[in-house]
Amino acid sequence: MANRLGVHPVSPQSRLIERAADVVRRGGLLLCPTDAGYAFVWGVDARQAEERVIRLRALDTRHPFTLLCRSVSEVGQLTRLDDQAFRLIRALAPGPVTFILPASPGLPRRLRQAKRRAVGVRVPDHPAAIALMDTVGEPLLTTSLVLPGDEDEAMPSHEVEPVAERMLRHVDLMIDAGDCPQGPTTVIDCTGDPPEVTREGFVPVHLD
Repeated sequence: MANRLGVHPVSPQSRLIERAADVVRRGGLLLCPTDAGYAFVWGVDARQAEERVIRLRALDTRHPFTLLCRSVSEVGQLTRLDDQAFRLIRALAPGPVTFILPASPGLPRRLRQAKRRAVGVRVPDHPAAIALMDTVGEPLLTTSLVLPGDEDEAMPSHEVEPVAERMLRHVDLMIDAGDCPQGPTTVIDCTGDPPEVTREGFVPVHLD
C-alpha cells in the first residue's frame, strides 16, 4: 500500500513536500492535488512510472501527456509562444487550463526524441502542486485519473476519499491535501490562428 502524505492545503509543510519530491526523483508515481482535481504526476525521465500509467489507463504508448510548469516563463522555454499565445497564457495562468502549443528545442530530451510537434502544458494554481515542482526543480508530467469505463460514470477526482480508495494502491505516494477544486481543465489549442477551445472544463473560458 502506498504512503498517504497529509499536507496543509494552503501551506504544505516543506519537509513533507521534500519526501514527495524524493519519490519523484527516484522515478516514482504520485497522486497530487491540483486546481482541477487529483492527477497522476511523475518525473519527465521516469519511464517506468509512465508505463504504469499507460497500462492502468489502457492508453496508446504515444499518448501525449501534459507538462506541469511552474510559470509562464517556463512554458516559454519549452514551447514556441507567439504574441497571441503569450497574452492568452498570461491572462489565464496559473489556472485550470491546458494549452496545446508548438514544441520547441527546449523540451526535455526524452520528449524531443518522441518528435512531437505540439505539447500540452499548464501552470497549476494549487499550493501542493506548486511546492512539489519548486522542490523537484523542473517540470513534471501529468494526466487525469480517468480509467477505462469511466466515461459513463466518472469518479469524483476532486474528492480525496474516493480518490484514495480507488487509486492509492496504484501509486507510490499520495499527497493528501483534502478535497481540491473540481476538474477537468479547459483545453485551448494554440497551434492555429485563432486559438480554439477544444474542451470546456469545469471553469468556463471565453476567448472573445
